[in-house]
Amino acid sequence: MVIKATVILFAVFFVMLFAGVPISAGIGIASVVAIIASGRSDLQGFAFTAAQKCFSGLDSFSLLALPFFSLGGNIMNKGGIAKRLVRLARLLVGGIPGYLAATNVLANMFFGAVSGSSVAATSAMGSILSPLEADEGYDPNYSAAVNICSAPTGILIPPSGPLILYSITAGGVSVAALFMGGYFVGAILGICVAIVAIALAVKLGYKKSDVKDPDPAWKIWVEAIPSLLAVIIVMGGILAGIFTATEAGVVMCLYCGVLAIIYREMDFKTFYNLLADTMKSSATILFLIAASSIMAYVMARTKIPGAISDMIMGVSDNRYVILLIMNVFLLVMGMFLDLTPAVLIFVPIFLPIARSIGMSDVHFGLMLIMNLGIGSVTPPVGSCLFVGCGVAKVKIEGVTKYIVPIFVAMVVALFLVTYIPQISLSLPYWTKLIPAMGWNG
Repeated sequence: MVIKATVILFAVFFVMLFAGVPISAGIGIASVVAIIASGRSDLQGFAFTAAQKCFSGLDSFSLLALPFFSLGGNIMNKGGIAKRLVRLARLLVGGIPGYLAATNVLANMFFGAVSGSSVAATSAMGSILSPLEADEGYDPNYSAAVNICSAPTGILIPPSGPLILYSITAGGVSVAALFMGGYFVGAILGICVAIVAIALAVKLGYKKSDVKDPDPAWKIWVEAIPSLLAVIIVMGGILAGIFTATEAGVVMCLYCGVLAIIYREMDFKTFYNLLADTMKSSATILFLIAASSIMAYVMARTKIPGAISDMIMGVSDNRYVILLIMNVFLLVMGMFLDLTPAVLIFVPIFLPIARSIGMSDVHFGLMLIMNLGIGSVTPPVGSCLFVGCGVAKVKIEGVTKYIVPIFVAMVVALFLVTYIPQISLSLPYWTKLIPAMGWNG
């Protein structure tokens, strides 16, 4: 019965997905079909329970952090903050071959450190750097590939909306610990992408920087420091216990709004459009969370997570093999699912398995978000892929030949994070947010 319910649940969901049905609706329909197939006859009672699960899934103060961090990232994109971060990044890596590609990687890491959105980073950095790279003769497909593949650092280096979502889905994992762990994880991913990007630049014959910025270095630093201070304000406030992650989102919005006013690069109409975009994207995420609450209830009722866990544990009892299976599965699923629904669907399934092999919740969460972030650069559903190609005005076929070697480097970074727990747990341990930084078991 459990196997039947599992097959029906995911088969119906993917049929809905490929038929073009909105993901949230597909999750709801698949859940209803699965509960019927499991033999439950009291559908009226299920309807009441499903409604309760929807409301209880949304009844969380922590969820307010998502729209606030989203709005903060949008303000940074349009308020002149992104341009100042790009200038600083170019100053720091000007002596490297293909320096604009290296600038793109570093700028995405900077932008991620203050926005927490890979899609926003893809759009902001692509729109700023694409014209500069075109002027210096860079292949636009190469430029787009580097931008797309470095953007996922934005969801690892805090603040990060997906890490907050994971914290809620996993039952209250420390957001502060996840945020601190994300620094080294995001840096590892950025370094791996940069190494391949620079190697490709050398092969393509791209030179070091010979562009002289009209402003001296000290002025570039002075203009960029207020933007980078957002990181210190947000993380410092959370770690010091001054405010929660949700309140940190509000503080970030206010701070970035003040910077946008000072920089005079955002008018009232732009701000209104940012609010509208944020409300639309937040409503989509909340609807997904509500629908996923029904699916989580159905999976618990039909004992699907336990069945999948038994199946994986039946293959091997070696934690390294189990983690390999989980990573391969998530990499494949990341090609077909956006990050938000993937987190909501797979955390209840894989988190118990991770705990059973002695993996900490923080380590698993960072591995999961990194894995699904890599999925955002791959077709057919990769959000960063489509946004990056749209901004650079290139076709997916042309970008793919450059994405493939960078993708390999991203997977290498993923396995480093997966099998070396200290990468993700060192900072949380040193800041006394977790008791240990290795395997629990």
